[in-house]
Amino acid sequence: MAQNDKESSRTPQEYEVLSGGGAESAEIARQGLSRRQLLRGTIGLAAGLIGVESVGAGIVMIYPTLVGKFGSKITLQPKKNYPAAPLAGFDIEKGKGVFYEYTALSYIVHLTKDTPWQLHGQELQNILDSEWIVQDPTDGTYWAAIYQRCVHLGCKFNFRTDCRSFKCPCHGSHYNNDGEWLSGPAPRSADRFEIDISGKNIVVNTGKLNQHVQHPSPTTLLLTELPVQIPCNT
Repeated sequence: MAQNDKESSRTPQEYEVLSGGGAESAEIARQGLSRRQLLRGTIGLAAGLIGVESVGAGIVMIYPTLVGKFGSKITLQPKKNYPAAPLAGFDIEKGKGVFYEYTALSYIVHLTKDTPWQLHGQELQNILDSEWIVQDPTDGTYWAAIYQRCVHLGCKFNFRTDCRSFKCPCHGSHYNNDGEWLSGPAPRSADRFEIDISGKNIVVNTGKLNQHVQHPSPTTLLLTELPVQIPCNT
């Protein structure tokens, strides 16, 4: 089995419980350890270093249906608390266009209705549907819930306001505002959770993850690169 196949078979819950992100997740991916080995080793380490309380928290993450948290549908804030922004106006510190939600381990992205997509008509709609980018019928804006883990080796990536894009601090993978691959070793675009915008509040289903958003091609590219993003490619 190829290394990428091993990586993609891991669930978000396993990443969060077993890796902790950063160097740990990179080492896990490099060694290609089995889930059983990872679970046994990590729970043993947690028991020795952190104690029973932390192990219990890990078990909750592995079996999220016991508490209805990560791994299931999570109701977030009202939609009005996530104002849309144009691509060049995304600012996570000021709460414009992109927002981090710890309970869902996701970045909520809200793009304006006049977002300059490179595709149009049914062709655009097909790509939006396949990439789980949802258009709000009430105002024409677009929403997505981007999982925080880099698809390269599982590090947690950040939104860089200076770059107006997502950047992984571990190995430099770079993603556009909508989660599309821009540069770096990541083999595809960022993973996304299912997002429901039909009610008053945003609902993210962390039990449904789209791990099939491929590296963009000239025929599937949704957004072009902003000038401010180019220095962040290196």
